Amino acid sequence: MQKIPYKIYLEESEMPKYWYNVRADMKNKPAPLLNPGTLKPMTAQELSGVFCEELVQQELDNETQQIEIPEEIREYYKMFRPSPLMRAYNLEKKLGTPAKIYYKFEGNNTSGSHKLNSAIAQAYYAKKQGLKGVTTETGAGQWGTALSMACSYFGLDCKVFMVKVSYEQKPFRREVMRTYGASVTPSPSDTTNVGRKMLEEFPGTTGSLGCAISEAVEVAVGTEGYRYVLGSVLNQVLLHQSVIGVETKTALDKFGIKPDIIIGCAGGGSNLGGLIAPFMGEKLRGEADYRIIAVEPASCPSLTRGKYVYDFCDTGMVCPLAKMYTLGNGFIPAPNHAGGLRYHGMSSVLSQLFDDGMMEARSVEQTQVFAAAEQFARTEGILPAPESAHAICAAVDEAMKCKETGEEKTIVFGLTGTGYFDMVAYEKYHNGEMSDYIPSDDDLAQGFATIPDIKL
Repeated sequence: MQKIPYKIYLEESEMPKYWYNVRADMKNKPAPLLNPGTLKPMTAQELSGVFCEELVQQELDNETQQIEIPEEIREYYKMFRPSPLMRAYNLEKKLGTPAKIYYKFEGNNTSGSHKLNSAIAQAYYAKKQGLKGVTTETGAGQWGTALSMACSYFGLDCKVFMVKVSYEQKPFRREVMRTYGASVTPSPSDTTNVGRKMLEEFPGTTGSLGCAISEAVEVAVGTEGYRYVLGSVLNQVLLHQSVIGVETKTALDKFGIKPDIIIGCAGGGSNLGGLIAPFMGEKLRGEADYRIIAVEPASCPSLTRGKYVYDFCDTGMVCPLAKMYTLGNGFIPAPNHAGGLRYHGMSSVLSQLFDDGMMEARSVEQTQVFAAAEQFARTEGILPAPESAHAICAAVDEAMKCKETGEEKTIVFGLTGTGYFDMVAYEKYHNGEMSDYIPSDDDLAQGFATIPDIKL
């Protein structure tokens, strides 16, 4: 048999020239965004008041399978792409498993994660439209960092609302954003109507991505020459992130490798949606079959315990309504250390695929995640982000099942980024100060109560 190298690198010439739009192959398309006032599908004209015009077209395009990546974006991608597909030989040996484990490493850039794939695309289209700047939210700070880098490259102003708990837990991530010229405001803040309302109703709140989104949208809509950009959830973001999956599949195909299981962490859906895109396409077209597993925190379990309904994408209820698995726009998750996964809902694309039975979902507890992260760091030499470690945790579990059965399954997971700005979390784990908070049914009921009663 051909020896599989530890790192499979593609040539620059093998980089994707097209984003893959999985919606084109979906029999059941994701439900459209709704105007909260009329309950009618949002039009391009309505969306263009919040988002860049080209991105609106990508958001609404359910039919075009391949969308060309502009040359300017591909040139920027070359600074950190193609990213390596790694064979986890050391982890396999440590586990004593016959499983073959691969991971796509997206942390080899200053932003520390996969988020730069979409950030540079969204900044490019904002610059192309002649805008002055953009606003956004960020949880763990990886999206805000990526967007600040992209905006710096194109000479755009960047206003970031960072979830308060992450703003306080991760000051160095904040400083990287400021180094690239972004302004960073802890959310909820007293600079917006939505923020002031949240602070009045929930004094001392640690914030949520839903609230930070509301603040960013409010500023974008109220400031001439600005638009709002989002790092996950939206169709356009999953489209941009498909470069991860296309590269992964190209690398596997070069060595004749067919995965049995594909695993990704899941918060809003950008990493998972990007990683699984071409594999899910084959599954939808009946060309191949894979087990696809979404892994989310037990403290914010939108897929495993949420409701599949129309809900607001933000806590302030100023954004369109999306049909998704949701815990309710008013759900405020515990201040766990996987900040990028603390969103109350899931991408409409992934929600539809999950509801159609095309993928699985599981939730994992925080201490279990950090145990897997530590084991991975000690064997593979990369300190993973807490978000990424959710996928590691599930991959280890699946590999250990193979140890019990003797099956030589091939497992591929997404290592979304590095955890070098997450040392407070690692410190709490090592000091035994980390708890496993799982919301009770009563806690979830409070969030569900904020879901609008929509009858279509």
